[in-house]
Amino acid sequence: MEKIDNLDRKILEIIMRNARIASKDVAQECGVSRAAIHQRIQRMIDLNVITGSGYNVDPKILGYRTCTYIGVNLERGALYREVVPELEKIPEIVECHFTTGPYTILIKLFARDNEHLMELLNHKIQVIPGVVGTETLISLDHSISRVLPVKYDEN
Repeated sequence: MEKIDNLDRKILEIIMRNARIASKDVAQECGVSRAAIHQRIQRMIDLNVITGSGYNVDPKILGYRTCTYIGVNLERGALYREVVPELEKIPEIVECHFTTGPYTILIKLFARDNEHLMELLNHKIQVIPGVVGTETLISLDHSISRVLPVKYDEN
């Protein structure tokens, strides 16, 4: 994989703070042309440095008031590849991680309320073949949400 340079890092820092910023504003802040910004961003997309884009939407506005992390234990870790496609069918699951520690899988999901959460657990997640147990942690408050820092030299 090609390396990214300091200008790429500076561009990333700017667009990670505000994905809707105009290219001309990024170009002005970086001291290069708008065409250079477009080329750099496209190259970073092609290199999979930038892997997506979108907007952050408050789940509560959509009626999902309960944020939950669920530790999932599998019969065998090797079942991960069979279980993940079943979890992908559950739209309320927004993240899924194959982990070390007490759980085979850690998922993050949003539910409308506790009844909806119980329905997801009992009738969607725990019935997946290979799932032998779950532990549910409800998030009471969301305090920090940020992107990783992108270091660059200004020289």
